[in-house]
Amino acid sequence: QVQVVESGGGLVQPGGSLRLSCVASGTDFDSISLGWYRQPPGRLREWVATIYSAGASYHDESLKGRFTISRDNAKKTMYLQMNNLQPEDTALYYCQIGTMTWGQGIQVTVSS
Repeated sequence: QVQVVESGGGLVQPGGSLRLSCVASGTDFDSISLGWYRQPPGRLREWVATIYSAGASYHDESLKGRFTISRDNAKKTMYLQMNNLQPEDTALYYCQIGTMTWGQGIQVTVSS
């Protein structure tokens, strides 16, 4: 059974940074794609970024330059580095392991 634990969210002022982490166990972590999604208040879940097993990564165009997805296979951990955060980045952030497994979601709030 795949278990996923997210961490690193919280409250940050505009212009600040956060790094989200997603640790997965019970899966062949090295060989699967990983992704981050977010769900702003009152809106549908939206794609943020994906990183494949070989390391290729893709980001939503509107977030490129501020958000960076990465992975450490030895630690079975995926990251989302978020810089220059803005109030519109406020959302529940979810990690996706493969295509079927989701984390529980972690809140990111950007506010002064």
